[in-house]
Amino acid sequence: MITGKHDLRNFLSLLTFLLLFGTVAKAGNGITLYTPYTDISAPPGESIDYAIDVKNYGAQLKNVDITLSGMPEDWNYTLKAGGYSIHRIAVLPGEKKTLSLTINVPLNVDKGKYRLKVIGRNYDVLPLVIDVSEQGTFKTEFTSDQINMEGHSKSNFNFSTKLKNHTGEKQVYSLLAKAPRGWNVAFKPNGRQATAVEIEPGKTTNITIEVKPPSQVAAGAYKIPVRATNKYSSAELELEVVITASYDLELTTPTGLLSSSITSGREKKLDLMVMNTGSGELSNVTFNSSKPKDWEISIEPDTIPLIKAGASTQVQATIKAADKAIPGDYISKITARTPEISSTASIRVLVKTPLLWGWLGIVVILGTLGAIYYLFQKYGRK
Repeated sequence: MITGKHDLRNFLSLLTFLLLFGTVAKAGNGITLYTPYTDISAPPGESIDYAIDVKNYGAQLKNVDITLSGMPEDWNYTLKAGGYSIHRIAVLPGEKKTLSLTINVPLNVDKGKYRLKVIGRNYDVLPLVIDVSEQGTFKTEFTSDQINMEGHSKSNFNFSTKLKNHTGEKQVYSLLAKAPRGWNVAFKPNGRQATAVEIEPGKTTNITIEVKPPSQVAAGAYKIPVRATNKYSSAELELEVVITASYDLELTTPTGLLSSSITSGREKKLDLMVMNTGSGELSNVTFNSSKPKDWEISIEPDTIPLIKAGASTQVQATIKAADKAIPGDYISKITARTPEISSTASIRVLVKTPLLWGWLGIVVILGTLGAIYYLFQKYGRK
């Protein structure tokens, strides 16, 4: 009796095995698709490579059409074997062929599980799960803690900005500015001037933006849009510069003539006009000069406390040539300066020979002629 029960148990186990094996064989119809990694976690922007075996358990050659279903929009893949893109593969009985499947997860993708199927048509189905580990984006962020600055027309405005690459890939951004005519804008990523910057995924680069207005700019508010862009993503930031006043200064003479003459060792007084041609007041105007060796230049007064916009003040320069100055043209430079602006006048000074030396020259020439005449009279008749 026990033996009968044991035989029955063995018979049922064998039957169960045959039924299961037959079902699997029928489902695959002799073909099985296999990869060990059927559930993979990946971040946005990742490329996932699968090696998929196509095994032929049958007794005949099998031509298997391979397709992929369930691919979300904007995802893409490549399917290759032997270095070629394929849609069908032939497998001999008892052998296997390996397919290379690459699935590219886009950067702009929602977090979650994505279920795909590799289908061997009329043979087998291989389910795959890709778990996108974080919310994806294809975003670039351009920010600054201070987007508005105020100053005068001679100021340089330096904006500290940050450019962040929120994408999952390294990006190269072109840096562009749309400034008003005459304005100069320079980008300095990490302190070095450039027109483009490369940023690793998820990283931030500090960019100093130097803005310089034209010298004759009128007071007012000016918008300066800046942009970081490439073919995949871009970000914009609008900067604002408020010009409170324009500062301009002109140093000249009342007649506009910047030339004079002088005798070596002597002094020459020259009237100078300091004109405020800007829209803001100029205070504490001082003077300095550059001159030939052993020359002297002084300005009276040497400081102007205030010049209102559109007004002018006259000063007097005293130029003294060196005692041994050789006759000829000399250039002296006088500069009027404030903390905001400066102006330089280049004055050409012609040095002449002193009158005494002229008379001495005439005496020498006359004496020489008289000596020649005397010698001619004394010895010429002999």
